Amino acid sequence: MNLFSNKVETSIPQEIVKNIHWLGQSAVKITTGEKVIYIDPFRIKNKDEADIILVTHGHGDHLSPPDIRRARTEKTTFVAPQDCAIEIKAKFNNTVVTLKPGQSQNIQNILIEAVPAYNVVKTDFHPKANPWVGYVLLLDWVRIYHAGDTERIPEMKTFSCDIAMLPLGQTYTMNSVEEAALDVKAKIAIPIHYGLAEGKREDALTFKQLHQDKVEVIIG
Repeated sequence: MNLFSNKVETSIPQEIVKNIHWLGQSAVKITTGEKVIYIDPFRIKNKDEADIILVTHGHGDHLSPPDIRRARTEKTTFVAPQDCAIEIKAKFNNTVVTLKPGQSQNIQNILIEAVPAYNVVKTDFHPKANPWVGYVLLLDWVRIYHAGDTERIPEMKTFSCDIAMLPLGQTYTMNSVEEAALDVKAKIAIPIHYGLAEGKREDALTFKQLHQDKVEVIIG
């Protein structure tokens, strides 16, 4: 069931935007009310207490046990594709919700949908045969999309979001990142996954220029 099929509010409260923190690579921290959510925690500097940790796929900069240890508590719920869930269960004594692309779950009163994430050209890195994912979270009636590691794929036209976090890439992920932001009908786009193994800040500035008058771009 698609939990996001009904029309919701289109205005984006500034408080939501302010509480999305890109931490580098694909790591993102989102706070909402009393909830702390991490997506692909990586290079976490300080101990934290995440309510939910989402993992998009099993590469070491996305599924990083040392960083997970800094972010998790015994009460943290994990969300992950199946291969990642097996590894997480082997290392941590936590609840793990396994999601495949197209599946949805209400977790701690937050609606989470897994969407496809794969390469169409650079298939050695993120093949479609691996059921890896991005996520759409519904927070305070705002749809927040974290794309995971992906190129522009046809499925992006099948859902919409208010805020899209897209891998800027060029080497392992996106080439057509401008079109991807438009495909998912984002009102705000946040470029991620650059500055370490691929891409530079200059690419983020180019990304922003390309979206002028189309999508508001926030650079972390």
